[in-house]
Order: sequence, then C-alpha cells, then structure tokens
Amino acid sequence: MKETHKRFIVKDHSVSGEEFELRYNLDFKLLQTLPQPKEEHLSNYYKSEDYISHTDTKRNFIEKIYHLVRKYTLKRKLKLINSFKLESNHLLDIGCGTGDFLLTAKNANWSVCGIETNQHARNIANSKTNDAVYDSNQLHKFKEQSFDIITLWHVLEHLQNLEMHIYRLEKLLKRNGRIILAVPNYKSYDAAYYKSFWAAYDVPRHLWHFTKDAIKRLFFRYDMEVEKILPMKFDAFYVSLLSEKYKNGKSNYFKSFWIGLLSNIKAVHTKEYSSLIYIIKKV
Repeated sequence: MKETHKRFIVKDHSVSGEEFELRYNLDFKLLQTLPQPKEEHLSNYYKSEDYISHTDTKRNFIEKIYHLVRKYTLKRKLKLINSFKLESNHLLDIGCGTGDFLLTAKNANWSVCGIETNQHARNIANSKTNDAVYDSNQLHKFKEQSFDIITLWHVLEHLQNLEMHIYRLEKLLKRNGRIILAVPNYKSYDAAYYKSFWAAYDVPRHLWHFTKDAIKRLFFRYDMEVEKILPMKFDAFYVSLLSEKYKNGKSNYFKSFWIGLLSNIKAVHTKEYSSLIYIIKKV
C-alpha cells in the first residue's frame, strides 16, 4: 500500500500509553496506523480488562450500557441477515468475541461458525455454540464458497494483511452471498470534534481507518461491490463517552450524549455516521 503524508499523532489511551502516527493512504483513501505492531506483539495491546468484547463483565456504567445496547443490536443484526433470500443458511462471524451474535443466529436456525483469536473469548463463545468457534488458522481450512453470510462486526480495522483477508473473504463467500461488515467512520462529526482523542481510532488495535470510498475501492479490487450502506447510530454515543474521558480525564455523560446526538443529527444530511454497516456482494 502506498503511503503519503502524516495526518496526526494518536495515543493508545486504553493499554500502553504509546503514540502512533496516522498516515493517509492515497491508493485506498484510508488512514493507516504506523508503526503497526508485529504480529507476535499485537496481542499485548489487547490485554486490558476494559476490552469489553472479550469479556461478559458488567462492572460499571459504561459496560452496562454497552451490554444493554448490544442486546438491542443483536436483534437488528439477526433481522438484517434474515432479510436476504438465500438458498441456505451458513453463517461465518469473524472476530465473534464471546459469541453472542452466533448464539442469536443459532437460536434462529442458522448454521454457524466463528473465528476468534482471543483464547479467553473463544472459550466463552464455544460454551454458547457447541464448539463452533475456531482460531484464525481455520480461515484457510474452510472450503471455498462455504458461506451464505460472512460478518465482521468492527473487525476489519483490526486485521493485518488487509488485502489478503479480503481476497480470502471473496473465496469463502457463495455466489449469491453477502459480506456484512461494520467499521468506524473517521469522516463523522464526533471524529472531527474529538480529533486525536476520538476513541474509535483505538491505536494500535485499529490498524486501518476507513471511509465509504475506501471500502468501495478495497472490495472492488477483488470483484466485489458495496450494495448498501446502513448507519450504526448507537456508536456515536458510546464512542463519544470514551472520547470525552480520554480528552478530559473523566466521564461527562451529558456532554457525551450531546456530541453523539449532534453527530447523528448532522449525519442525517451528510450520511457520515460514527460507524457504518456495509453490505457487499460479488460483482
């Protein structure tokens, strides 16, 4: 990938306290975290009790809000995958965390598989899905055209070897299937407001930072196209809550709610929500 100029410096607020550069990539119209940790060191940056997607804890207000919203969004995700007219119902959820979406889909008669690199989260997910969750090596063992739906809920931004993974996704997807992915959108109002304190930069765990144009370019290179883009409106509130804490050292629930609300109001016209869901199909 071709790099151009440095945009700004962002700090890892949740684990290491280290600083990283965000550089603009001219070819794909995205921001790139640099330096990117070596693969053998990347797991160290996930070693935090605050990394909620790897646990089922509800220790504080933020975690309770997270789980309350997740319960609602699980129903929306299930409705989304049920909306496609497919010949079969094989689902792969990459980066499935503790397996709640897989369990929701399984209870709705989907045949499910998951990929999760974190062993603790994978163990929890397997307890919910009868051992249907594997480590990342399994991605290269599945037969081609095995899945009707492949989902990546806030996962693509974490993946090293980005283009290799997109190539593999295309091979695993059935001819009439869909890839559904959700990623943060740094063109949103809350990103512009919080700048380097925007929690969804989440360096160095987030290696890539996408725009709508970036997603379209990346997947078109591998004979796939964006069919539809949907908003994730709750993300603006959760991200603003964390961003406010990073910026000022303490939580401010009222202001966080206001910035999240303002971001969603502005996005009604710009369509630049804090996070976006992309529905992608083969060309």
